[in-house]
Amino acid sequence: MNKKVLTLIIAILIIAVIGSIIFFTTRTTSNENANNAVEENTREETNTGSKTLILYFSMSGNTQTVANYIHDAIGGDIIRLETVETYPEDYNELVDYAQQEQQENARPELKTTIENIDGYDTIFLGYPNWWGDLPMPIYTFLDEYDLSGKTIAPFITHGGSGLSGTDENIQAEEPDATVTEGLAIYGDDAQNSQSEVEDWLEELGF
Repeated sequence: MNKKVLTLIIAILIIAVIGSIIFFTTRTTSNENANNAVEENTREETNTGSKTLILYFSMSGNTQTVANYIHDAIGGDIIRLETVETYPEDYNELVDYAQQEQQENARPELKTTIENIDGYDTIFLGYPNWWGDLPMPIYTFLDEYDLSGKTIAPFITHGGSGLSGTDENIQAEEPDATVTEGLAIYGDDAQNSQSEVEDWLEELGF
């Protein structure tokens, strides 16, 4: 065979091999990038399309601590319920103020607005036990928002009175919602309640 022809054939084969390597390398990289993009989009949809809300009212910080443990365990959105009027910071004044609100069956105006309440399937509702009942801002929330068809999981911090039937009061306010078994955490134990919170979540199927 002519030496020039042989050299040409070898050159063509080398070019073909290099071309194949480049083609498959580019294709693999493109597929990996596409897969990564899909995974990233999925994560973004999961984060922005959350159907779980952790809503809590807290004064001393105990209920907020429990709310954060729930959020750490299951994610979702977390919102602190705040009122237009500021509650007293002094404990004794706060206790008296809360009792007066309860006696008046008051509905404190809420500063917090939840615009996308319809987008949530499950609402973890947290609050302290005030005089054996829900804090009145929680009643305001239940009056202003229709939670029909949703699951409400109450969690409470207390000084020894536990749930005090507040889960039943929530059910009475929202008869078309499903109220789960509630979680009661003694206030002084809130900082060390993470494992108890996680056990409760597991019992609820989270």
